[in-house]
Amino acid sequence: MSEETPKIHIDSDWKAQAEAERERLAKIEGDRASDGRRGGPESMPPADFRSLVGVLASQALSGLGMYGDPDTKRIVVDLPASRFAIDLLGVLEEKTKGNLGAEEATELKEVLAELRARFVHFARLMAEQQARGGAAPGTVAPAAPGAMPSGAGAPPSPPTGASRIVMP
Repeated sequence: MSEETPKIHIDSDWKAQAEAERERLAKIEGDRASDGRRGGPESMPPADFRSLVGVLASQALSGLGMYGDPDTKRIVVDLPASRFAIDLLGVLEEKTKGNLGAEEATELKEVLAELRARFVHFARLMAEQQARGGAAPGTVAPAAPGAMPSGAGAPPSPPTGASRIVMP
């Protein structure tokens, strides 16, 4: 082997490039902060009325089996939990009446109407399935098919003692 000293090529612009990249990233972060956004795509949405309605609506949909358990690959239906989330949205609508903007009030009314309709439809389907003998052993049926909503526009109540129904 020779005693040659290896030649090192030094890019004199690397510091300038690194500084330019740092400034570019700082500008992007500054723009996000001025828009009221923080973090990347995994950051939380703003804590506002729309987010509150969205969280409660997601809980109601979860109780209706819209989100399966990723571990067991099963659908879990929890009608009492769904009803509770829908009822909370109803309380929110009642208590905020006259204090919401037109867009917020309309959105809340539409979300409630959709959730209530889904709840009634799903409860009736499950009751019909159990009446035909299709319910799994140990499960409890939701409201009877002819059940009337309790209160103005409220979904029907599941029978007392109804808990979670797990479907394969």
